Amino acid sequence: GTADTLIVVAAAVGCVWALLQFYVISTIPLKSNGDSATTSLTGASKGDTSERLVEIYTAISDGADSFLKAEYTICTYFVIGFAIIVFLASAAGADWDYTQGGLTATAFVLGAFTSMLSGYLGMKVAVYSNVRTTISAQKAGWTACFNTAFRAGAVMGFALCGLGMIVLYITLVAFKGTYSTDWGKVTECITGYGLGGSCIAMFGRVGGGIYTKAADVGADLVGKVVHGIPEDDPRNPATIADNVGDNVGDVAGMGSDLFGSFAEATCAALVIGSASVKYDTDISDPWGTLLFPVAVSAVGVFVCLLCSFIATDILPVRKEADVEMALKTQLISTTFIMLPAVYVLATALLPDSLPISKVNDGSIDMKPWMAFMCVGAGVVGGLIIGLITEYYTSHSYSPVRELADSCRTGAATNIIYGVALGYKSAVIPVVILAGVIYLSFGLLDLYGVALAAIGMLSNLATGLSIDVYGPVCDNAGGIAEMAELDPSVREKTDALDAAGNTTAAIGKGFAIGSAALVSLALFGAFVTRVKEKSEGAIFGSGVNMLEPLTFAFLIIGGMIPFWFAALTMKSVGLAAMEMVYEVERQFKEKPHLLDENPSERPDYDACIQISTKASLREMVAPGAMVIFTPLLTGTFFGVNAVCGLLVGSLIASVQLAISMSNSGGAWDNAKKYVERASPDSELQGKGSEVHKAAVVGDTVGDPFKDTSGTSLNILIK
Repeated sequence: GTADTLIVVAAAVGCVWALLQFYVISTIPLKSNGDSATTSLTGASKGDTSERLVEIYTAISDGADSFLKAEYTICTYFVIGFAIIVFLASAAGADWDYTQGGLTATAFVLGAFTSMLSGYLGMKVAVYSNVRTTISAQKAGWTACFNTAFRAGAVMGFALCGLGMIVLYITLVAFKGTYSTDWGKVTECITGYGLGGSCIAMFGRVGGGIYTKAADVGADLVGKVVHGIPEDDPRNPATIADNVGDNVGDVAGMGSDLFGSFAEATCAALVIGSASVKYDTDISDPWGTLLFPVAVSAVGVFVCLLCSFIATDILPVRKEADVEMALKTQLISTTFIMLPAVYVLATALLPDSLPISKVNDGSIDMKPWMAFMCVGAGVVGGLIIGLITEYYTSHSYSPVRELADSCRTGAATNIIYGVALGYKSAVIPVVILAGVIYLSFGLLDLYGVALAAIGMLSNLATGLSIDVYGPVCDNAGGIAEMAELDPSVREKTDALDAAGNTTAAIGKGFAIGSAALVSLALFGAFVTRVKEKSEGAIFGSGVNMLEPLTFAFLIIGGMIPFWFAALTMKSVGLAAMEMVYEVERQFKEKPHLLDENPSERPDYDACIQISTKASLREMVAPGAMVIFTPLLTGTFFGVNAVCGLLVGSLIASVQLAISMSNSGGAWDNAKKYVERASPDSELQGKGSEVHKAAVVGDTVGDPFKDTSGTSLNILIK
């Protein structure tokens, strides 16, 4: 049918486009160019710099590989173990129907491995592109280096969307072969896919987040605060670990995370769709109607592809001010082209009227325009949340400038301002989310909420592109400094990276917003399923909040995100302390490391080992907590308790996640803003007391924005 063709073609186009972008990046030779190399401190010749670049690039690449290998080994064991639990649980739930158990477990494994693959691919491309971004930054003008970093993001974005869709589609078709037209069964088995994606995202996010921040906080503290050497100075033993961390946490973790959101949203929509859309009426094409949510994502790939030309070719980046604009244009353009596209799609795929049963009782007649409104609310809501996030985290606007200004009176005021900024930044996004939920829930009940979640993720390819762009620029700057290139290169990559910090915050805003919608949709799917299984005995008239058990667990649920954040923050603190001791040990044993032109090399591997071990050790507790809390609650206290738990944790997590990731992003950019100031201005620039206060804020903000804040959106789901 139309839907099938659309999905397959979109997935293929996404993957091919990703390959093309990769090919364009690979044409950049690994040679340092320009005179910047010959005037470096040591007066080394040009060949040395190219070798140095390759050497650093190889070190980062190896470090990232070894970490992911270790992490994914643990994940593989976990997936196999958990797949058995999934198999037994879903078979038992369906009166020991082993076919269903087997298929659900298969979907779970597929989701998990697709998630791992997308994280791994993204990381490989990011590591491959960062050094090429550094080289492009040596050329005159801004276009080359921006395009390289942007294309690196596009590889990840399109490959992930293409892969995610094609695997999901093939799985659906295979299950359809087993159950022919029992749509409820088909979609119930596919829920494993979303679960698999999210489980890996959980480990990728927490593990990667702890890794990257242990290295980052460690490198910052020792280098800047103790010895006054720059963050990415080659003399600092923790630098390579820090740059590896950007790839592991921000790229591989983010990729798995957004893949998880995408898979969960699609599965939720399919489950609710199959449960509430009464397929026994005379629909010409029930399969096409069922696939509508996947088709929305498919259209999204084409829209994102067209809009990516705006950034690279139609309005290329020519000066520093263009960078933020180009990234913002991506979001805005995809949003507005998405709307008419979805309208056309809804009219084409959905029948003129379709009864959808409500969670409580009764049903709604779905018209195509209603479906369009729900998806549209998600698309536009996502954009608004993104722009609000940008306002609070970019140093082009007053909130971050005020924050930078507060550093003049020391670190304490900076922390107070930053925390306040985070709390305040949650106000509008939460109101927007509430509005989107009210509108979509009101129009099409839970199916509407699931569609809104899919709408918010419909321009996922673009969202990921601008997201991966950040860590690539961050790494490019680190490489430039470690290879001791001309300072102008570092200035360029810093400007790109400052915009990247903002887009990363926007990406997190999207991830959190979509996670909240997905969570509500999944919660709805859970309630619908329980209601069906118990034939209306439980939740016959919806969920009653004033059941003693439900209300008690509502409060406990609200506590969960705080417990989770505490675990992850403490892990970062512990790992960072280990890192500081290790770096200090190296400086003591090799005092010559701190000379202007050191004759010895620091032992980078030791630091990488510390980060790797710490993150793998520390990711177990938070991960287990998230996965087993609902299971144990359900086992011991029953479904009413689970309802309270899920709703409570959803409500608290959203606020906490938004405020944490925005505080962190704002602190980071306030530091960048102070660094750009001239020594005689009020902010005094690099190396001053003001700068030290800003660095403290940034160091506190690191685990805020990259460990706890970002992992919370997986907790939400």
